[in-house]
Amino acid sequence: MKQKQKADALWFLKHSAEHTRTRFLELGKTVFCQKGTCCLRARETNHQIFFLLSGKTAVYNLTSCGNRKILFVLGADSMVNESLTGNISTIFCETLEPCHLYVISRDVLLSLMEQDFGLTRALLSYQEKKIWRLEHQLKNTVGSIYLERKLASKLWKLARDFGIPTEHGVLIDMDLSITFLADLLGAPRETTSRVCKKLSDRGLILMKKKRICIPDPVKISHFYKSIPDRKIP
Repeated sequence: MKQKQKADALWFLKHSAEHTRTRFLELGKTVFCQKGTCCLRARETNHQIFFLLSGKTAVYNLTSCGNRKILFVLGADSMVNESLTGNISTIFCETLEPCHLYVISRDVLLSLMEQDFGLTRALLSYQEKKIWRLEHQLKNTVGSIYLERKLASKLWKLARDFGIPTEHGVLIDMDLSITFLADLLGAPRETTSRVCKKLSDRGLILMKKKRICIPDPVKISHFYKSIPDRKIP
């Protein structure tokens, strides 16, 4: 019942007609996925749209060398798919923890969008925000930003989205292994480990096993925005 209530309160249905909300909930369903479930696979046919109700997922792709490059870490109130209209997925999506997702047929959703512009506008607005985030990531991928700043920026964002206030600072509420952080940066594990140590030595992060705490979000934000560019020794 709790997950049904979450589906009924989906963000993009807030400005939709009552008939649209009723049909959406009648024609879709809530599914549970264990940690490590691959919801989408690149180059595979997919006829469903996934909306994340609870938990976290990683959206990623593979580099030419076959390594993972994480594009987004998504939490509740997110749409997992990268496209509303395409039947072939271009990304991978894997659950980072147990998740509840609301699943509906792509054709059904497109039909509802044709009938209700409020629904269409909400979903287009969400996709625009995703494109903006990708543009921002591309800006931070080129050589003008070094890995210390890049990782600081990503950790600040994770703390903002998934942070829990503690006596030591803002704890990022998810497991962050060196391998995961390397996939997030698109860098080797050894380099990522060295960058983490540099941020830790500066007092910008606290690391304990797979958990990272940000003692001062303002300080780490200032670091990634204003520190002069320099190469890692």
